[in-house]
Amino acid sequence: MTCKSIRWIDIQSHRYVIKVLLTFQNILQEANMHIRKNCGRLATGIVVVTLVSMTTSAMAQTTKKFVANYDEAKIPAYELPAALQTQDGDPVETAEQWNDRRAETLRLFEEHVFGIMPEQRNIKVKVVRSDRDYRPGVTRHELDVSILPLDASIDRSPLVVQVLADVPQSDSPAPAILGLNFQGNHTIDKDPKTRISSSWVRDRRNGSTDGNKAIEAGRGVASTRWPSKMITDRGYAMITVYYGDIDPDFDDGFENGVHGVMPEFIEALPEDHRPGSIAGWAYGLSCVLDAIEQTDALNVDAAKVGVLGHSRLGKTSLWAGATDPRFAMVISNDSGCGGAALCRRAIGETVARINTSFPHWFNDAYLQYNENESALPIDQHQLIALSAPRAIAVGSATQDLWADPKGEFLAWQAAAPVYELLGMSSGDVKVVEEASMPQKQSVINAGPMQYHLREGKHDLADYDWECYLDLADRTLQTESR
Repeated sequence: MTCKSIRWIDIQSHRYVIKVLLTFQNILQEANMHIRKNCGRLATGIVVVTLVSMTTSAMAQTTKKFVANYDEAKIPAYELPAALQTQDGDPVETAEQWNDRRAETLRLFEEHVFGIMPEQRNIKVKVVRSDRDYRPGVTRHELDVSILPLDASIDRSPLVVQVLADVPQSDSPAPAILGLNFQGNHTIDKDPKTRISSSWVRDRRNGSTDGNKAIEAGRGVASTRWPSKMITDRGYAMITVYYGDIDPDFDDGFENGVHGVMPEFIEALPEDHRPGSIAGWAYGLSCVLDAIEQTDALNVDAAKVGVLGHSRLGKTSLWAGATDPRFAMVISNDSGCGGAALCRRAIGETVARINTSFPHWFNDAYLQYNENESALPIDQHQLIALSAPRAIAVGSATQDLWADPKGEFLAWQAAAPVYELLGMSSGDVKVVEEASMPQKQSVINAGPMQYHLREGKHDLADYDWECYLDLADRTLQTESR
């Protein structure tokens, strides 16, 4: 039995056992590095004994039905890590000091939550379609973005990501909103020319997929989430990518997708710091931004691109904005745990629950914070603050209690001191500091910071888009509209 197989025994249903194994792994490491490296008989024996002794209690705990807490009175007492204070306790009082604190905060999120992806990228771009007659005043482009091994000498097949872009026809480059979609570019509308991805898709069991394959019947099924005409009428390009083209959304041992392009980089990392799927999707978004920069035919202003995501992809957009400061605006819609919502509140979806249901989203270090959120050296207000001073929008929905709307609002609010330090006016800061949870269908605007609460369920709706485009109007300062 290898170290890897021990660590991933029945990971979906037996997270308690995994936690025990990780504890013993640390003990073994301290006792004998050679044992840890080779996972020899002594290590295996210790783990087996542990498994035998803990099986009954482990099974009892993991077979318990998860019951989410929605009672504010049951939220544990917590204290948020200070965004403007270093790990050593030193205050951050200048923009220069924030640069150091930002790098420290980014590293903490890499090591404890998302994992590490390389700073460098290697891509090639091919324009496969430019349809100027797609819609009056709008050109539909389709691109192939090939993500290549970082080392050009390595002979490995690239990962090809299909990009869909609806761009207003104009003499000047258009600003844009870039986001990942859940079901494939062909689901954005019923355009019969839009290519259908061959990547793995989640079986929708509603006739729009054939098992884990995208099919013709899926055309247009996600059109309500991607109102292309609304976006382009406002003067923005709409650019989207099927997230499964970048990395599959299931636990495949990180053998496919963008992880499979760079095994040398990933295997050189400490195991606990290896990137999960969210880090992979964010990396793919940066590759697409590279493609926008390199493709004049798109007529998109790469310096005015906002990155948007909903749900797990809202977690991704926040991380993309944190790791790539080229994104001019960052938008998180109903992103919840691991996204905009404070982890320490442990309400709705918790760290333990998300690590159990989706073990591939985050790195292995995140496992140690299952039912132990207070031990995290960071929290999500600091993730939001990593986008400062760029425009940031957080959107929630009244009925989406699983994503903890109040926790998203509080995190947004707690990020304001960083924005103030970096130039947000005292009047705007006052708006944030004095704001209470807004009424449904209302918005709080404070300079580059925006929060809104939509009536309804977990979704990306027209009202959300209107709010985000309003922020883009105020902050991207485009000349093309």
